Amino acid sequence: MLTGLSPASAGEVYWHGQPVRGESPNVSIVFQSFALFPWLTVLENVEAPLEARGMATIERHKRALRIIDAVGLDGFESAYPKELSGGMKQRVGVARALVVEPEVLFMDEPFSALDVLTAETLRGELLELWLGHKIPTRAIFIVTHNIEEAVVLADRIIVLGRNPAHIHADFTVTMPHPRDRKTPDFINLVDQIYRVLTSPDDHKFVSATAEAHPGKSTPHKPIMLPHTRPGGMAGLLEILVDLGGRIDLHRLADELSLEVDALLPTVDTAALLGLLRLEEGDAIITPEGQEFAHADIQSRKAIFRKAALANVPLLRQMEQSLKAKADRTLPDEFFRDLLDEHFSEDEARRQLETAIQWGRYAELFDYDAATGKLTLTPVSEV
Repeated sequence: MLTGLSPASAGEVYWHGQPVRGESPNVSIVFQSFALFPWLTVLENVEAPLEARGMATIERHKRALRIIDAVGLDGFESAYPKELSGGMKQRVGVARALVVEPEVLFMDEPFSALDVLTAETLRGELLELWLGHKIPTRAIFIVTHNIEEAVVLADRIIVLGRNPAHIHADFTVTMPHPRDRKTPDFINLVDQIYRVLTSPDDHKFVSATAEAHPGKSTPHKPIMLPHTRPGGMAGLLEILVDLGGRIDLHRLADELSLEVDALLPTVDTAALLGLLRLEEGDAIITPEGQEFAHADIQSRKAIFRKAALANVPLLRQMEQSLKAKADRTLPDEFFRDLLDEHFSEDEARRQLETAIQWGRYAELFDYDAATGKLTLTPVSEV
């Protein structure tokens, strides 16, 4: 289903040879968070985009009723969003997007806020509408972190890298619908995508930050830290030890009932610190990771501190900058300003929050949230 649009060399997007600019009346979107108007009924929510287009009352009423019936909400036309379950709310969102008869439908993680069974039901209903040609839509773009969902639904799967966003891999899916999750072809494709997600990517962790040198400014592009806590990484390493030190990430995600977006940041953290390595979609614990998993709390902190200073240039820079100050104290704004050069304001804030969490766990520095001051710890002076 992920077909149709293609980027132009000049940064424009073209559809059937024509550049897409400004408003696009032939596209619509289904949001992750439902985004319904709570003061409107189901029928009124579905009619809203038609009313905004100036469609006559009788015509928009007829069209809204047809699409409400198609998505299985017949009988709930007069209900308000507060009376609906999560799955029913998302059906309203789908109906509202389809009622304008879009040529292209965009769906932003449309099933991620739903329970497993409801999400599976809605996927099936979406496929029924699509494969049965019950909607005029010619292409559907779905953003998802759920690999199996992508393989179940899509004819083309694009894996995006980050910092900056780029196409990391592109898969064409030729399996006929409906797709059986237990077939070798399905399992093999899921494994391939896992391997791509965990394979080296020149853009995934970009070149390391230069160390701070008093009085010397060195251009650098920092590593993008995964937003995880050390405790989560410790749990992952303990599980790896119990499983013999090596496991396929697809299998691990299934056993932990996690989606890839929940598991990979923790895996990335351990890999960044050299406590595990990734090979053909498998997570393999390193000797340092084994030592960490078996260590007591204080020993773990020491191992983490050594690994962080060796592999995370931002933490190394923070420690060196604090050492350069006579009172061993700096405001967090100093480091946020450095990050602002390379990240958006929101991401710079998140990067600093993650670095502070890691640095405090490693006992590199203390942090006073009230004053926003970082202070070098005695252990880091040694």
